[in-house]
Amino acid sequence: MSKLSRRDFMKSSMVVGAGLALAGPASRVLGANDDLRIAVVGVGGQGSGHMNIFSKVPGVRLVAICDADRDHVEKRAADFEKSRGTKLKTYTDVRELLEDKEIDAITSATPNHWHALVTVWACQAGKDVYIEKPACHEIWEGRKMVEAARKYDRIVQIGTQKRSSMAHKAAYEWIRAGNIGAIKWVRGFCYKGRGPGTNGIVEGTNGPIPVPATVDYNLWCGPAEMEPLRRKDLHYVWHWVWNTGCGDIGNQGPHEMDLGRWALGDPGLPTRAFSIGGRFGVGDAGDTGETANTQIAFFDYKPAPLIFEVRGLPTKKGVRNMDNYRRTGVDVGDCVQCEGGYFPCGDGGGWIYDNDGKRTSKSFTGKDYAGVGGEGHHENFIKAVRSHKRSDQNADIEVGHLSAALCHIANTSYRLGKKATPDEIKAAIGDNAEMMDSFNRMLEHLAANEVDLEKEPITIGPMLTMDPQKEQYVGEYSEMANMFLKRNYREPFVVPDKV
Repeated sequence: MSKLSRRDFMKSSMVVGAGLALAGPASRVLGANDDLRIAVVGVGGQGSGHMNIFSKVPGVRLVAICDADRDHVEKRAADFEKSRGTKLKTYTDVRELLEDKEIDAITSATPNHWHALVTVWACQAGKDVYIEKPACHEIWEGRKMVEAARKYDRIVQIGTQKRSSMAHKAAYEWIRAGNIGAIKWVRGFCYKGRGPGTNGIVEGTNGPIPVPATVDYNLWCGPAEMEPLRRKDLHYVWHWVWNTGCGDIGNQGPHEMDLGRWALGDPGLPTRAFSIGGRFGVGDAGDTGETANTQIAFFDYKPAPLIFEVRGLPTKKGVRNMDNYRRTGVDVGDCVQCEGGYFPCGDGGGWIYDNDGKRTSKSFTGKDYAGVGGEGHHENFIKAVRSHKRSDQNADIEVGHLSAALCHIANTSYRLGKKATPDEIKAAIGDNAEMMDSFNRMLEHLAANEVDLEKEPITIGPMLTMDPQKEQYVGEYSEMANMFLKRNYREPFVVPDKV
């Protein structure tokens, strides 16, 4: 573990910053033929993908990797040397990696609780950043990431790959031009079976257990509380624990929330939002997870709202597609409803449908457009790093911050909620027809999984009011809701007030 203190690191960061101010906007002036030297931070499943993708981009050279799990680092480095013939520098402490002057940019696939701090530190060290979604673990720190990117003149790209889909871009421009009338609403979907036998389970233990010997648990926890490990798996299932994760609405949700905001013209935060949901059907497996595995959120954008739906339980027959919405085949994606038709879209784009459910001849798919499925998104980051122009980016950090904030608003409403019967929830929904439709289909999903709502009641969160400019809650429930805007950081892993 590094002996470098937070104070020492900040001093070195300020020296780097002063050097940048003298040298110009980039830490190293790149010529057209210069290799861009990158490092990957967090080399588990997603991070190993980063290693593979970025190292194949022309003009990019992977030079280092970092992970708090020594086993991840050693295995990935050995595999890379064997397959590519290149020996990588290896680190377990990201602070030591960021001191390396031979690294121009980093990509990061750490758990959510590390996203903000690693981005801020990298910007302070004069390095550009590709950060995975969600941008942050709380709303406040997302704004700090934006501030750091601007202050240190860094390119910071969010890993919402669909922003590089020209099919979605063309479709949303065509729709907003009024070709099928005004947008009435947008729905986003995350229907992924995560019931027993999948990564939706956090299998608990009878008491604290030893952390794997290969893991520096202090570094792994970083900004989060260093809680005793009470689950069998350290990795991945951190998604379903509030200390480190944000549930599936904050896991898959940022992709589809981002598409929803994009379709609406990229508005800022909504003025009102609330959420309904629960963690159902997993308790018998010794589950110690905390986040909702079935959830609906309503964002009161004007004139057209955004509704998001999470389904984590498969039907009894184990079918992944838990509700083929309007029989379009979209279980992870969005649907944009307009006055004269609708556009359901997944990773590959989609077709325009009329209001009778008939698919028209108008399509926005990979047949005619590049980038569907996120192709070219990583290359787009590299292009922007080379040009040092934010305008070249498809997914700037501020876009990622705002889309992630929707997930956090929904989770805050849910965490402040109370248990209620279906009839009580329907009464609270009232004349909100779109939310009622989502809730009724959620009840069908729970019934298909034989969830007893008397034993496992649904939670309905309060309607929260947000000041979009200040990015703070106001009005009723705001005192409690604002407590979720920013976490209590653990020294020395602190996102600073002034980046």
